[in-house]
Amino acid sequence: MKNRKTTISDTAQLSLIEKVGYGLGDMAANFYMGFFSIFLLYYYTDVWGLAPAAVGVMFLVSKIIDAVSDPGMGLIADRTQTRWGKYRPYLLYMAIPYGVLGYLVFLGPDLSDTGKLIYAYVTYILVYIAFTAINVPYSALLAVISPVAEERTKATTYRFIFAGLGSLLIAMFATPLATFFGGGDEAKGFRLTMALFATLAVIIFIIVFLTTKERIKPTVEHNSSVRSDLAALLKNTSWIALSIMSILLIVGIASRASSVVFYVKYFFGADDSPFIFIFDRIAIFTSFGLAGQIVGTLITPFLAKYFEKHHLIIGMCVLHAVVLGLGYFISVEGYWLAVAVHALGFMTLGVCLTLMFVMYTDCSEYGEWLTGKNTAGLTISSSMFAMKFGAAIGTAIPGFILAAVGFVANQEQTEGAIYGIQVMCAVLPAAAFILAAIALYFYKIDKAMLKKVESDLSERRASVGGG
Repeated sequence: MKNRKTTISDTAQLSLIEKVGYGLGDMAANFYMGFFSIFLLYYYTDVWGLAPAAVGVMFLVSKIIDAVSDPGMGLIADRTQTRWGKYRPYLLYMAIPYGVLGYLVFLGPDLSDTGKLIYAYVTYILVYIAFTAINVPYSALLAVISPVAEERTKATTYRFIFAGLGSLLIAMFATPLATFFGGGDEAKGFRLTMALFATLAVIIFIIVFLTTKERIKPTVEHNSSVRSDLAALLKNTSWIALSIMSILLIVGIASRASSVVFYVKYFFGADDSPFIFIFDRIAIFTSFGLAGQIVGTLITPFLAKYFEKHHLIIGMCVLHAVVLGLGYFISVEGYWLAVAVHALGFMTLGVCLTLMFVMYTDCSEYGEWLTGKNTAGLTISSSMFAMKFGAAIGTAIPGFILAAVGFVANQEQTEGAIYGIQVMCAVLPAAAFILAAIALYFYKIDKAMLKKVESDLSERRASVGGG
């Protein structure tokens, strides 16, 4: 391999087209994550007729199985060598399978209860394997899109603006579109709505492939053993703290997101009739939350100038827990107050999620500086593992709570069932956010350390011909 010196274009600011192109990828991801986190538990129980406890077990088992694939995909991506780079090719190769499998999750075939559950297991596991195969490389791409941490932060900001927009589109239009497409058949409405968003996701990932570039190139072929790569990763104690925090954070997010439909429908007595224009109460509630997340993402670069990233996340997790604690005491007449609480809470999440993914790239840089091994795919894949493992717990527990409190779909709920819905929507996520804040206390990569890491790695890569 010929030596490749660091060039001005490598360290220059990313173009607007590339930042937008990269950011669009998380819009495509959140067409699925948003749809699944908000509506899948509801779809399985209230629309397709599965038992809540069975769905909870399915979420937990399927996600744990799938989460194991994330480190494996990171190891594969780190060893990939193509003319398009290590990570970009998967955006092209996996786009269509990703789209087809997302549609199949909501196909809703007419089967027995056992057949439905088997179908749910198979399609749910497969769609998340496809998600792994496209999103681990997409996330790892951030670590090689620029050797400058500030540029990676900018790209991440665009990423989470579009992530928020993707989820916001789901929150605003999923139920109105399902009503429109279904014409009274809710299962058909969800199926056709998912077909629309799956098609858009395929197109978007192809755009991401065409508009991005890998600038940090390996100087030698990645031929170290898997055991060696894992050993190098485990030396990075900040990565360990960040991974534990991420799991707990996603538990809180997933439990809250999968509970809000039940909260609005059964606590506030909402139905699918339009409340403001074409939007029902569920669409309005979830939309305000995701609008808050976008605001949080937008203010993150400003806040990051004055505070350490991990200190910001700790503060935001505690603030969100306090807000949820106050929200627990909202009465049935306080719909708009609950909307405001949800929006404020998701604003803090916008800050947390944006910084979390930047910190994974910081951990990747720090790990290379510490051990001499560039394992960006493996390091970043842990973020996907954290998301899936945390989501497995966060979506499973509400299902178990519903079963425990005697929830019956599409019926007036008992006082105990309403209490259970309040617990899974407020108390459970608040506890998870507090534990996440405690875990991140042990993260040690600050601005001064990162500046030294960047400087040393720049010199090291230049001296051996790296990008």
